[in-house]
Amino acid sequence: MLLHAGRRRQQLQPGTDSIHNFYEAQVMDEIINRSERAQEDADFLADVACVALNHLPPRYIRHDVDMSFFLSPQEQEEMQKKVRKAVKDAIKYVKSREQEAEIATDAT
Repeated sequence: MLLHAGRRRQQLQPGTDSIHNFYEAQVMDEIINRSERAQEDADFLADVACVALNHLPPRYIRHDVDMSFFLSPQEQEEMQKKVRKAVKDAIKYVKSREQEAEIATDAT
C-alpha cells in the first residue's frame, strides 16, 4: 500500500489506495504453500515475507490484471521462479537466525 509519510488513508487522492507491490500476494501464497509453520505462526510468516520481498525488485501496480496483460508467459514464469527462490532463501535465512538466537540464549 502506498502511503505518504504523515498522511492518513482518508487524505490520499482517490485511486491511490489500490497501489501495491505485485510480488506481495505471490510471496505470501508461496510461503503458505511451502511452510506449514507459516500457516500457524504469523511472526514467522511476516519475517519470511519481509526478507523475500527485500530480495525482489518492487513492481508497483494498481490492478493485478495489469501484470498479466503486459507480461509474456515466459516473463510470468521467470517472475514466479524468482518468487520461489526468494521465499526458499528467506525461509532458510529466518530459520538460521532463529537458531543463532537460540544458541546465544543457551550460552548465557
